[in-house]
Amino acid sequence: MGLLLDPRHDIDAALLSYRRVFWSLALFSGVINLLVLVPSLYMMQVYDRVLTSRNETTLFMLTLIALGLFMFSALIEWVRGEVMIRMSAGLDEALGERIFDAAFARSLREHNANPAQVLSDLATLRQLITGQGLIALLDAPWLPIFLLVAFIFHHWFGVLTLVLALVLVGLALWGELATRTRLGEANRLGVQSAAYVNSTLHNAEVIQALGMLGPLRQRWSLLQQRIIAAQAHASDRGARISSMTRFVRISGQSLSLGLGALLVLEGQLSAGMMIAMSLLLGRALAPVEIAIGSWKQFNAGRQSYQRLSLLLAQHPRDRLRMPLPPPTGAVRLEQLYVGPPGASQPILRGINFHLDKGEVLAVVGPSASGKSTLARALVGVWPPLGGSVRLDNAEISQWSHDALGPHLGYLPQDIELFDGSVADNIARFGEQDADKIIAASRHAGIHEMILRFPKGYDTPLGPGGLGLSGGQKQRLGLARALYGRPALIVLDEPNSNLDEAGELALVQAIAVLKASGSTVVLITHRPSVLAMVDHILVLKDGTQQAFGPRDRVLKALMPGPRAAAVREAGEDA
Repeated sequence: MGLLLDPRHDIDAALLSYRRVFWSLALFSGVINLLVLVPSLYMMQVYDRVLTSRNETTLFMLTLIALGLFMFSALIEWVRGEVMIRMSAGLDEALGERIFDAAFARSLREHNANPAQVLSDLATLRQLITGQGLIALLDAPWLPIFLLVAFIFHHWFGVLTLVLALVLVGLALWGELATRTRLGEANRLGVQSAAYVNSTLHNAEVIQALGMLGPLRQRWSLLQQRIIAAQAHASDRGARISSMTRFVRISGQSLSLGLGALLVLEGQLSAGMMIAMSLLLGRALAPVEIAIGSWKQFNAGRQSYQRLSLLLAQHPRDRLRMPLPPPTGAVRLEQLYVGPPGASQPILRGINFHLDKGEVLAVVGPSASGKSTLARALVGVWPPLGGSVRLDNAEISQWSHDALGPHLGYLPQDIELFDGSVADNIARFGEQDADKIIAASRHAGIHEMILRFPKGYDTPLGPGGLGLSGGQKQRLGLARALYGRPALIVLDEPNSNLDEAGELALVQAIAVLKASGSTVVLITHRPSVLAMVDHILVLKDGTQQAFGPRDRVLKALMPGPRAAAVREAGEDA
């Protein structure tokens, strides 16, 4: 086993940690396969000894011994099954979190990634360990031993068993080669279909409003037709080979009886040996038949293993970092170049600015100027392609995401609320601190609104905040960003869905955060919130057009009366 696995790979290392368990399973399988000979030996003794001697005591003792061995075999099989179940659970425990993290990392890099497929692959591996496939693998080494026993009984029985085994293996290989391409195509199209349906249902309101259901349904139907055609082609060939396999198996049983009867007539075998050999033939071919029946499971397990191995190789474990003190919020960007993960061309180029603790920055600019890209870089979602993002003079990559997360607040443009209570979402699904939850809600101006919910802070929310308006979702997202008074808070268009009351609450929240020493980066199109900021950064076409104190930048951007109005609003606040 160790020769086939590489301990440097996560999945292989997890499997190698169970090498002793595998040897135990092999031992159990050996005992079970030896006990499989009991029915053949019992039948041979009954026919050749009991019926000829007519000794009831011998029959009773043989039956008692056989029943005892059958019970022992059943016990060993039960123990083997329990060990396999526990090994499967242990493998899931060893790899589950690692695979979940890797799937999450890939989702950050690839927007079309399908994390559900990754977890399905882990389930496939787990089922392979607890299913008939592993049992067939453990029983397979005993086929040569059964063949040897068959040759010991009579060489023609050995030849017949060997020929039947080779024919069954040949049919299995033919079936694999005949269906692999089509089944692979069907699986690939199935993943595409699932992703297409998920995307379509996610935009159900737009589809309904614009009457797009018909064309989208037609595209899905065409995809389904291709899936069905590939599956039908593979199933047709598979059914043909399955019928041939069934014919060989049934014919083999009859041929063994016929051959045994011929040898009995010629005086080369006894009647008991004839029956025993028929039973032995069926047992010798059983691992082959189970392997053939589990071939799809083997194939699915192999593909899942390859996909998971590739995923884990592409997304290695996050390296251990020395813990740093909690950040105060000082931010420095030095010649920052940023683009989507995996991209070679940056969206932002050469960004430079510095913020001290407790300062508020407004980032303005036309659409597609790179403002949201800057937000993602500031919170470490998109790593720099060049330059650096520094928090308290340390590159943001020097913190682990788990350690830095509580000190960051982030409100993206697309608000996602998760399946849980209102309090769970605000507390980021960590340990709930009621005082911090209520404080964040008050700063976001939604405490009274939450109290009007059916169960207040314990009101369950469906995925995406089902039943909430855009403004309610945005204010809940703002409360989540403010939870725990983070050192650095990045708000991407926080007032895009807010009414006048919500915008007033936002301005007040920024004032409270500024007074408490939090650094705030505010991306906005509206000048109403500029009164609260200390600095303004102007972006255009991914480049920095201006950065400096609010009044100086406003004077350059706006006519005199408008800039004065904004300054006066800031003094009043």
